[in-house]
Amino acid sequence: MAETDTFSFWDELTSPLNLVLVFFILYLLYKIIKSHFETVEPVSIPRPMPKLRQDMTVAELKKYDGTNEEGRVLLAVNGIIFDVTKGKRFYGPGGPYAAFAGKDATRGLATGEVATSDKEYDDVSDLTPDEVASAKEWEDQFREKYDIVGKLLKPGETPTKYDDETEDKKSQ
Repeated sequence: MAETDTFSFWDELTSPLNLVLVFFILYLLYKIIKSHFETVEPVSIPRPMPKLRQDMTVAELKKYDGTNEEGRVLLAVNGIIFDVTKGKRFYGPGGPYAAFAGKDATRGLATGEVATSDKEYDDVSDLTPDEVASAKEWEDQFREKYDIVGKLLKPGETPTKYDDETEDKKSQ
């Protein structure tokens, strides 16, 4: 009788379903053991960039489109330059609003078109009252989320000299 118990146990063990389960369990054990012997490489934490505080012309702003070595992304709204680097997935290369990076985004944000002006300085005086209000809402949102770098200079305008004791960037 013991022989039949052994024989039926072997039949149970070698059934196709049980073989699959046994191999699956062995595979999981292998993965668990292997994971304990693998070395985990430390994740590199990006160093924070120093805060930038300066007024810029449209030409100077173009350098900050996220493609330079530093990777900083700036854009201007209503004459105020914002550091939107922490929103790089939106405003940096490949992002849905990448067209605004390194540019005056006032007209595009006000009109709802993801496009910017190619003018040296766009005074946006031709915007409708609704578009001006929309641009102001965008400016307010940027003030809440991002650091102010400075102002976008009109042609012939002189930049402000900022020092370490200048008031908070968001109070401009």
